[in-house]
Amino acid sequence: MENFSNYIEALKIIVTVSILFVWIVRYDNIKREFIDYKFPSWFRDFIGILKISFSLMLHSNYSQVVLIGSFGILTLMIGAVFTHIKNRSIFRKYIASVAMFIICSLIFYFTLG
Repeated sequence: MENFSNYIEALKIIVTVSILFVWIVRYDNIKREFIDYKFPSWFRDFIGILKISFSLMLHSNYSQVVLIGSFGILTLMIGAVFTHIKNRSIFRKYIASVAMFIICSLIFYFTLG
């Protein structure tokens, strides 16, 4: 079981690095995407703050904080997937949201255990 916890820790790192990369390095793409979906800039920034905060919570020593972080990202990914579906995006545009949902589901599930 100890090796399995290493996989969960690796998934936490993947989530955090991915979110930081998208919301910091590729922020111009995020701005364009939120404009395309007609969301206000305050909403975009609020979502970014939540995603970064939740991803950092995954690295807490307290399982309750990890659960909040993983559930928060799960919730945001559901919103992202529905937004892409509503706007008829091609699947390639939101496969990352689906993958992040699956990864955070695993983190949530195995943190509960």
